[in-house]
Amino acid sequence: MIEIEKLSEKLIELACSFSASDIHIVPKKKKAVIQFRIDDDIKEIFHLPKAICERLISHFKFMAQMDIGEKRRPQNGAYSFHTIYGEVHLRLSTLPTVFDESLVIRILLEQSIQTPEKLSLFPSESKKMLSFLKHSHGLLILTGPTGSGKTTTLYSLLHYAKKHFKRNIITLEDPVETKSDEMLQVQINEKAGITYANGLKAILRHDPDVIMVGEIRDHETARIAVRAGLSGHLVLTTMHTRDAKGAIYRLLEFGVTFSEIEQTLIAVAAQRLVHLICPFCKGNCPPYCKKLKEIRRIGVYELLYGKNLTAAIREAKGEEQSELDYMKLKDVIKKGIALGYLYPDIYDRWVFEYE
Repeated sequence: MIEIEKLSEKLIELACSFSASDIHIVPKKKKAVIQFRIDDDIKEIFHLPKAICERLISHFKFMAQMDIGEKRRPQNGAYSFHTIYGEVHLRLSTLPTVFDESLVIRILLEQSIQTPEKLSLFPSESKKMLSFLKHSHGLLILTGPTGSGKTTTLYSLLHYAKKHFKRNIITLEDPVETKSDEMLQVQINEKAGITYANGLKAILRHDPDVIMVGEIRDHETARIAVRAGLSGHLVLTTMHTRDAKGAIYRLLEFGVTFSEIEQTLIAVAAQRLVHLICPFCKGNCPPYCKKLKEIRRIGVYELLYGKNLTAAIREAKGEEQSELDYMKLKDVIKKGIALGYLYPDIYDRWVFEYE
């Protein structure tokens, strides 16, 4: 048992040394494979005998207070672990497969908050987003797929608002990925009745200047977030949409009216994390090269605000509009490729072209 415990600790520390976001323990017919997700890539690290893999998964399940004996249904759990890299929060998820139980561990390493200027490939985008924080009320939405850095950007903006504008900030998240002394943070706990909707109602009674809602994912949360923006609060939140315009249609799906969108929505930023070209490697970097880099990925943003936002809302209403004039994600990525910062294949990965 002691050997398995040491193996689990070494596995977590190895993943942290590569700045991996996930550990995958994947069962095969005669063995098991340990994989790390490093940036966007899945890297195979080593193999384990089947018997040791089963004991390792049981140990992780025990630490996360999951049912060790239950292997027929998916389970979720979490626990914190102290490493040489700092305190690490682990979220575990099991999945029964035809060979055995599979385990994925999401690694949430407490990191220092980066300044907004260091997050974007082009500094002008960061400056524009910082200007949105000067508004006393309204709604600012970040969109993008899972893992595109939306939460990192939100925390960077919140810390800037706290430092430069002395705002009272309250966050509502599921889970709280980065703990901070600079703001009040509320963890979603549906078993205890703290949902996004209920938590947001309670937050409004605590006199915040800025509210960060982890994600708008249902009708009630969308309505309360919009009302908070109307009643004198600056609300920062995220959504899963393909581009900036998609946030308008998503709000409409949640029952928000055009009038409310026009009165509250300040800006929408569609975000992606892209790999910077390595000056030493031809093509993709191996894991050990990535390990040595301080900055491996950086954000690119599609910003929709001002006249273009108004025109996009009118377009959603069905009114005829001339083509919107702003830098879309494909334009920003093209610019990064042309200047030699990004790999050309990034365009095919992140840009969807209509035939």
